[in-house]
Amino acid sequence: MGKLPLSNGVQMAASSRAGTIVGRASVIDGDTIEIHGERIRFNGIDAPESAQPCADSGGRIYRCGARSAEALSEWLAASSPTTCKFVERDQYGRFVGNCTRADGASVQRWLVRNGYAMDWPRYSNGAFAKEQSAARSEKIGIWQGTVQPPWEWRAAQRGKADTSSVVSPMSSATSPAAASEQSGACNIKGNISRNGVHIYHVPGQKYYAQTRISAGKGERWFCTEQEARAAGWRRSQQ
Repeated sequence: MGKLPLSNGVQMAASSRAGTIVGRASVIDGDTIEIHGERIRFNGIDAPESAQPCADSGGRIYRCGARSAEALSEWLAASSPTTCKFVERDQYGRFVGNCTRADGASVQRWLVRNGYAMDWPRYSNGAFAKEQSAARSEKIGIWQGTVQPPWEWRAAQRGKADTSSVVSPMSSATSPAAASEQSGACNIKGNISRNGVHIYHVPGQKYYAQTRISAGKGERWFCTEQEARAAGWRRSQQ
């Protein structure tokens, strides 16, 4: 990898103020990356959450959010650095931007065109509707089977949380996150502390059972510790 255009903190700060961030991207999930410590949410699209299940053409359930993140990571690494132009700050304080690879390819258009994310009309005004229509007609990515729009899936999860005052980690809850935990698959919890520290908990650790994952805050599930570390999380010390 060549030398990054932003080689020090002063340059980074100036770039951020100017509305553009350039650098090597670390993928958080299918629609969020991090560059120089700045969390960046792609403008106008929405990718499945890490714990969100989809069904393939044969009806088999798979983690479509994790697949989107993996594909994005490989694609960005093939032409680095990534450039993101500022649009706004979202309710979580994240930088929302339009991003491109070093070769000029739009990150959002690539994700939607290849079936790894959806056009989000609420924020895009249909900017990626053409790419989505093409991916859907070709039945690629999330369109190969059945998928719930991520914004609807998140709302459903919030609704389940609101109607359950206490959820035991060994309960028979039917949410995808709970099912993932109980099955032993992808049961590592990626938590973000109040001061923004990314910590993951594995089964058996002191705070594992009481840790709750909120996808809306950027928290997520991991299948392996290697996957968690690669995404920027560190293991809990307790």
